[in-house]
Amino acid sequence: MVAQKGKDLLLKIDNGGAYVTVAGLRSKRLAFNAETVDATDAESAGRWRELLGGAGVQRASLSGAGIFKDQSSDALVRSTFFNGSILNWQVVIPDFGTLTGLFQVTALEYSGQYNGEVLFELALESAGALTFSVL
Repeated sequence: MVAQKGKDLLLKIDNGGAYVTVAGLRSKRLAFNAETVDATDAESAGRWRELLGGAGVQRASLSGAGIFKDQSSDALVRSTFFNGSILNWQVVIPDFGTLTGLFQVTALEYSGQYNGEVLFELALESAGALTFSVL
C-alpha cells in the first residue's frame, strides 16, 4: 500500500441527509477503544490476569483541529454541540473505507493569537453501533 495524504482523511457531518465535510480541519484523528473485563480469580494459572473476551464496551472517538472558516459546517457543528444533539458522522479513510455512525460532540474549543487566525478543536464520542464500508 502506498502512503496516503493526511488531507484526504475527511470528517463529515450529516446535514439533513447529505454529508458535509467539516471545513478548515488541518488534523483529524480516529481512535477505537474496547474496555476489558477482568475475569481473574484465585485459581487463575500463575496468578496471571484473565480477560473475558467480547464482554467489554467498545467505543470510538473522533477529534480534529483547524482554522475557523465560518462555513455552514461550522454553524452545524456549533448548533449540534449547544443542542446536545447526536447526529450521523462519517470518516472517509482514503483507499480503505468509510466509517459511519452516531456521534456526540463532547468538546468544542476556539483559540487565537493576536497576530494569527482563529483556531478550533472538536472532540466526538460514539453513541451507538458503527458501520464500516470498504471503498
